Amino acid sequence: MKGFSIKTEIEEFDTFEQFAKYIKLGADDLVLCGEHTYNDYVLSLNTGVQTLFREKYSKGEPTDGDVDAILDALRDKKYDRIIAIGGGTVIDIAKVVAVAGHDDKVDDLYDNVENLKKVHPLIIIPTTCGTGSEVTNISVINRVSKGVKMGLASDAMLPDKAVLITDLLSSLPYKIFATSSIDAMVHSVESFLSPNGCSISRVFSTEALKIIITCWDKAVSEGGGDAWNKYAKDFLKASNFAGLGFGYAGCAAVHACAYPLGSVYHIPHGQSNQLMFASVMKKYKELQPQGRINDLEEVIAKTLNVSQDKALEALYELMDNVLKSEPLKEFGVKESDLPVFAKDVAATQLRLLKNNYIPLSEEQLLEIYKAAF
Repeated sequence: MKGFSIKTEIEEFDTFEQFAKYIKLGADDLVLCGEHTYNDYVLSLNTGVQTLFREKYSKGEPTDGDVDAILDALRDKKYDRIIAIGGGTVIDIAKVVAVAGHDDKVDDLYDNVENLKKVHPLIIIPTTCGTGSEVTNISVINRVSKGVKMGLASDAMLPDKAVLITDLLSSLPYKIFATSSIDAMVHSVESFLSPNGCSISRVFSTEALKIIITCWDKAVSEGGGDAWNKYAKDFLKASNFAGLGFGYAGCAAVHACAYPLGSVYHIPHGQSNQLMFASVMKKYKELQPQGRINDLEEVIAKTLNVSQDKALEALYELMDNVLKSEPLKEFGVKESDLPVFAKDVAATQLRLLKNNYIPLSEEQLLEIYKAAF
C-alpha cells in the first residue's frame, strides 16, 4: 500500500489582497481566472500580473479543443508561477498548462502521461466549495476528438500551494454552491467506500462528509437560499478535506457514470453526480449490503440523528432539499443512450471503476442508468 502524504502546501487567508502581498504577486506571474474574478479581486492591486481569462476560450467544462487553444495562446509568453483562481474548469486547465511543454497539445500529454514534468510552479485558489482539486493530481478534460471525458492523472500536476480564501465564495450563485457542494459530498462518500483508501484518508473523507451534511442540514432548516453563506468557511474546508480523501483513495462509479452526462448533455459536473448518486448507492446496497457501506450509514445516521437503516434515504432527501434531483430523461437523455453510456464507462473509466465499493459489470452499470432514467 502506498503511504499517505500531503504534498501540496495548504494556506488560508482572509482576503486575496493578504495573499497577494504574502507571495509578492507580480509581473512574472500568470493569473488564470475568469475576467470578473480578476476585476473583483486582482485588478485594483496593480500587481502588473499577466493574465489569461478562461471564458475567452471555454465557457463550459474544458474540452481538448479549448485547452489546445489556451496552450497556443501561451506559447510565446514568458512567465514563472501560475496562479489559478476559479472552480473546477479553471483548475483543470491550470494543471495542464503547468506541465505542458512549449509544443505540447492535450493529446501529447495523455500519450506521455508517465513522463510529465512540472514546467511552472502552480498555486491554486478555489472559488467554489466542491472541486477539492486544489490538492489532487488529476485534471479532467472532455476529449471531444475521442468522444470521451477522461481524467489525466500525474503527480507532476500536484499544485505546489492550495490557498483557501473564504471571501472568494461571497458572490457564488446558489446553484453553483449547490452543485459544487454536492460534488464534494460525493467525493467524500466515494473515497470513504473505496477499497483503495486507508485509515488516514478516511479521516479526511469522514470529516468532510460530516461537515457538509451538518451545514446542509442547518442551512435548509434556516430556509435555504443564501443561508449557506454563513457556513461558507466550513464548506470550503470540507471540500479541501474531501479532496485529500479522494486524492488518495479515488472517486468511483458515481463519477464514472456522471461523465457521459457532462460530455454529451453538458449537465454541470456536480449535478451529474447527484443524478447518478442514489442509483449507484442503491445498487451497492443490493449487491453487498454488509461491509464498509454500513460504516458510512453509521456516520450519516449519527450526523443527521436518524436510525442507521434510514441514513441513506435521509441523505437523498437532504440533497433534494439542497438541489432537487430529476430523472435523466428530464435533461434530454434518451433511453437509447443508456446502453451506449454503460458500454463506454465500462471500457474507458477503469481509472475510476477500480475504486468501486464492489466491482460492477457493464450490465450492472446499465441497470444503474435505467434506475436513474
